[in-house]
Amino acid sequence: MSDLLYSDTEDALRDSVRQLFADRCSPEAVTRCYDAPPQDFSGVWRTLAAELGVAGLLVPESLGGAGAGAREAAVVMEEIGRAVAPVPFLSSAVLATVALLRAGDTETVAELASGQVTAALVVPLSTAPWDEVTGLAISGAGLSGQVTSVAGAAEADVLVVPVAGANGLELHTVSRADNGVEISPKLALDMTRPLADVHFSGAPSTAVGAGAEAMAAALHTGAALLASEQLGLAQWCFDTTLAYAKERKQFGRAIGSYQAIKHRLSDLWFEVSSATSAARYAADASARGDDDAAIAASLAQAYCSGVAVHAAEECVQLHGGIGMTWEYPAHLFLKRAKSDQLAFGTAYRHRSRLGELVDLPVT
Repeated sequence: MSDLLYSDTEDALRDSVRQLFADRCSPEAVTRCYDAPPQDFSGVWRTLAAELGVAGLLVPESLGGAGAGAREAAVVMEEIGRAVAPVPFLSSAVLATVALLRAGDTETVAELASGQVTAALVVPLSTAPWDEVTGLAISGAGLSGQVTSVAGAAEADVLVVPVAGANGLELHTVSRADNGVEISPKLALDMTRPLADVHFSGAPSTAVGAGAEAMAAALHTGAALLASEQLGLAQWCFDTTLAYAKERKQFGRAIGSYQAIKHRLSDLWFEVSSATSAARYAADASARGDDDAAIAASLAQAYCSGVAVHAAEECVQLHGGIGMTWEYPAHLFLKRAKSDQLAFGTAYRHRSRLGELVDLPVT
């Protein structure tokens, strides 16, 4: 039986990441992601990636990484969710890094681990781990085609692209600065995780290795770790709302003393506690390469995505009028929760997938 409690190392990592976000990623600063031009958080990512070393958490020590695993990465994802931090950890340090490692890359992964460059896996963020990825077309003139709604593409230095090769799916790397690469940012509900359409027209690329297994591994890891981000933002919403309910008074009483508010908060506490178990198990199973890793990831996504949205909705509603204002950060968490709910497959799709994984008959 695995121990899902946080280790001393994980707690120390959490403290470092949380302190950085508290100092340089305040809600007021994050809200400026919606300004034109948006707030630049590249300095926060450089500190997080290079000085704290989180960019190389999933990279072996032999390639300059930390040699850690999905459990440590899940702790970082929790803190990103708690701060709604606009950093490319998921797109670069998880998706692109895992895909490149599984495909046999060493050079680009070492650069990613050092924090010198960032990368993005060129698939729609909504792609589920079991979805078939057909890959872009390639010819003597280079890569051609378009991929929509790619997370992290706008700020990435390297694009990790699935390509339809003669012997099946291949993984290629493309420099964002090369000719034939056009990136068009999209207006999204959650601007703290920017999406962009990527268009290739004869772009040069470098083949890395076989892509089918690499893509599946990256997307499964992404789905498992996204549950930890959903947990982090749900926990912030619950803690903040509980504190507000204890302080806000109406008719001479704290609103938290009213039975209806108590029941809603107790229900939410139960949901967040259950989400903690689901997210931690998904991260632990992924870290161990357990046979149940796919089941754990789909279970976590089927449950945690809804909990995050519910917690954010309760945060807005139980704060009353202030919860609806632009100045209060509740809207940041609701937007991230709704965006995450659609990433790597919806909860409905994960429940359907769970039925297949555990051999439940279709009725």
